[in-house]
Amino acid sequence: MKIIDTTTYYKEDLMLNLRFNILDKYVDNFVVCEAKFSHSGQKKKLFFDIKNFEKFKKKIIYLVVENEPETINHNHNNETSVLRNNSIQRINFQRDFIKQSLNIFSPDDFILHSDNDEIPKLQNINFDKLSNEIIIFCQKLFYYKLNLILPNMNWYGTKGCRIKDLKSLSWLRNIKNKKYKFFRLDTFFSETRYQNVKIVNDGGWHFSNLKNIEDLKEKYLNDENHAEFSEQMTLQKIKSDVSNWTIGYDHNADKRSLSKNKKVRLKKVDINYLPDYINEYKSKYNDWLV
Repeated sequence: MKIIDTTTYYKEDLMLNLRFNILDKYVDNFVVCEAKFSHSGQKKKLFFDIKNFEKFKKKIIYLVVENEPETINHNHNNETSVLRNNSIQRINFQRDFIKQSLNIFSPDDFILHSDNDEIPKLQNINFDKLSNEIIIFCQKLFYYKLNLILPNMNWYGTKGCRIKDLKSLSWLRNIKNKKYKFFRLDTFFSETRYQNVKIVNDGGWHFSNLKNIEDLKEKYLNDENHAEFSEQMTLQKIKSDVSNWTIGYDHNADKRSLSKNKKVRLKKVDINYLPDYINEYKSKYNDWLV
């Protein structure tokens, strides 16, 4: 059985390099998908350069999405709900594009899918003996620096299944982060609720916003919630959040409802919480540790 790690990409070489190095010993292939349009719909050039990842060149399958989905609503009049729906369509379109690259693998090979900054902890997973239809990794959420954690927050990022069970990558992403009881009859008619699920606690790391100030602003203005962020995410505000170890919204609430006053404070954790690779090469990442 092969293990295929799949992700999308947008100017995230630091994160992608971490991902490759952390997962290399467990993964047979990396699929990286980049689009010529940002999630906000801006036409963009391609940034991925295989020369930056020579060590992993033989494992990488690089895909390019040339166009936007045909269902994009261009008559949005800057209406927030329409802009957000367009972004979701672009995100799902980019994710689902990955599936076409999987026909070179066996139906019983295992696919994992994450955002670039969601890295699963794989050392204790024996995929050959895994009987579950779906696997979901419960990860810790970090912000701005590798060892600044958002306390009391579980992040269900990486999800996986066998290729023969894969409906689409957006389907996999949208599966509920819960193992439902056998008497829940609604699971037989749902594409998001499943009984045969393995939840991996201590399942890895979500290194969110591991970027400099300017790149953070660019990200905010081009991601799924760009319409909500556009008026509030000034460079001054971003600098303040990073320097004070705070974020301006509650992940347990609706991310679209930003608060101008409420701040959630991050906490510094010991480097031992981090992947072995980061501990081993700590000096390379001094700028990303506090």
